[in-house]
Amino acid sequence: MNLCSRFGAPSRRDFIGQLSVGAAALALAGRAGAQAAPRKLGIALCGLGNYARGQLAPALRLTQHVELRGVVTGSRDKGLAWAKEFGFPEKNVYSYATMARLIDNPDIDLVYVVTPNALHPEHTIAAAWAGKHVISEKPMAISVADCDAMLTACRVNKVKLSIGYRLQFEPHFHELKRLARDGDFGPFKTMSGGLSFTMRQMQWRAQKALAGGGPLMDLGIYALQAACMAAGAAPVAITARELPKQRPEFFRDVEETIEWTMEFANGAKGDFSTSYNGGLDRFRADGDKGWIEFAPAFQYGGLKVNTSRGPLALAVPPSQQAGQIDDFARCILENRESPVSGAMGRRDMVIIEAIYKSAAQGGKRIEVVA
Repeated sequence: MNLCSRFGAPSRRDFIGQLSVGAAALALAGRAGAQAAPRKLGIALCGLGNYARGQLAPALRLTQHVELRGVVTGSRDKGLAWAKEFGFPEKNVYSYATMARLIDNPDIDLVYVVTPNALHPEHTIAAAWAGKHVISEKPMAISVADCDAMLTACRVNKVKLSIGYRLQFEPHFHELKRLARDGDFGPFKTMSGGLSFTMRQMQWRAQKALAGGGPLMDLGIYALQAACMAAGAAPVAITARELPKQRPEFFRDVEETIEWTMEFANGAKGDFSTSYNGGLDRFRADGDKGWIEFAPAFQYGGLKVNTSRGPLALAVPPSQQAGQIDDFARCILENRESPVSGAMGRRDMVIIEAIYKSAAQGGKRIEVVA
């Protein structure tokens, strides 16, 4: 797979990796004495770009507790083609303007919002007011204020909100969280890494109005998430700087490259970078008694992880996204909150706003206030 093609431009998601198709491994316990599992929940994909086609659609062929039963799209013809391919009725094809009609459709229990970042609030709120649970792709929104509006809409309508943090369900990152919790290597005191690739053609991710920012929103959020996993907490302060642009005509209103340091309450620090003009895919955390390093760190598959005790090679499911979606289905069926909730998405947007604020103020130390 090349660095291809979303909206005719190289896709960051294709850069991260390629989904392998196989069988998903999550299972939901049935009622005591029951012979049949609960019915599958119906999901509608809101936005039919490359991620929906290349990653989520294959994942939904593997999920045990969810099946694709509708779409929301700006192209009626595209929606009808999906309906034919996936076997759901044409009445389950919606436009963005008709999302309110989802309220009358019992086929659909949840909506996965996969539109550009700035549109996540509008589409999440529309789904919530239609009484549907929501997964918003990351980043949750482009401002903390938008996150708050999404959380309010979901709370008022008594629906659950989850964020598309697929790596929270990846076994090697589960081990990172366990190491942080159990202290096998001691508290992780230093962290480093980041994610970068070279964007060669203009696309919406380089437009602030739709993306909210540049590679920090798109790529850097992975390193931010990993650091919070390794620290077991959110940072208390940020310092950051934006590097001079090598292609200012291309990145007119978003950063091309940005570097930042995260400080944690226990004295731990993490140094990270992200860019649309380079190549980087790494995360490392060091403690007094050992270390763990991911390289590559953030792909859809094929992660390579070494530790001070030797390589870490865990059995992985064929689809990170299938595990992520199935877990949210279980949250709905069991009436519990998602481990990648809207609150986590808001936390990360608070951190991102602090990074941008520090960079705009010449690297001033900014305290992170929830």
